[in-house]
Amino acid sequence: MDWNVLIDYDRWLLLAVNGSSSLYLDGVVRTLTTAGTWIPLYLAMFYLVMKNNDTMRSIVGIVTCAVLCYLLAGAVDDGIVKPLVARWRPTHDPVIGWQVDVVNGYRGGKYGFFSAHASNTFSIAVFFSLLVRSRLLTIGLVTWSLVNCWTRLYLGVHFPGDIICGLLWGGFVGTLVYVLRVRVERRLGVSRRYTSAQYTSSGYLHTDVDVVLTVLTLSLIYALLRGCLMLYLQG
Repeated sequence: MDWNVLIDYDRWLLLAVNGSSSLYLDGVVRTLTTAGTWIPLYLAMFYLVMKNNDTMRSIVGIVTCAVLCYLLAGAVDDGIVKPLVARWRPTHDPVIGWQVDVVNGYRGGKYGFFSAHASNTFSIAVFFSLLVRSRLLTIGLVTWSLVNCWTRLYLGVHFPGDIICGLLWGGFVGTLVYVLRVRVERRLGVSRRYTSAQYTSSGYLHTDVDVVLTVLTLSLIYALLRGCLMLYLQG
């Protein structure tokens, strides 16, 4: 396999999807890529965990798993992989850096392999999808993760290869953490299986899952509306 060919293709693909001439989309992406935009979603997921787990041990265990997903998916990337691999972000790439369309001068740090946004969000999406066992929640969280991935390509701070590797690592981490949780629960003799139409198979109320999906939808709508506001203010 010729790695130079793959790298050149990665560069070409990034330039094909990076940026646009739309000030409106610039505003939407800036909002979507801001961590504060997703705080309501994190709070809604915490509410889901609090409402559907009877003991503090279970709640703390799930929160610990979520933190572990973040540490294994994102902190390992930022602290070990990026400085070790030292692959330039597109915005700093000596070959195409001058061609990358940036938004408000944002170029990110020097190195971009792999994407912590991709690995973080997808590890959380996979873990909670396996935990809750709701098809709609899975679709919503995977969409949330992919939207975050798209913003990184739009801003030109990651190559598609960075995103793909980030998703693969995040999926592995989310699955691994879930499997570890299942093994711990089995040793403790914990069992959660429900057949009622009001619950998912793992015991989460569908109405509480709907709260998370509603907050996710409203967060996306907020980003679209804020894009309009930023366009108006710039005009």
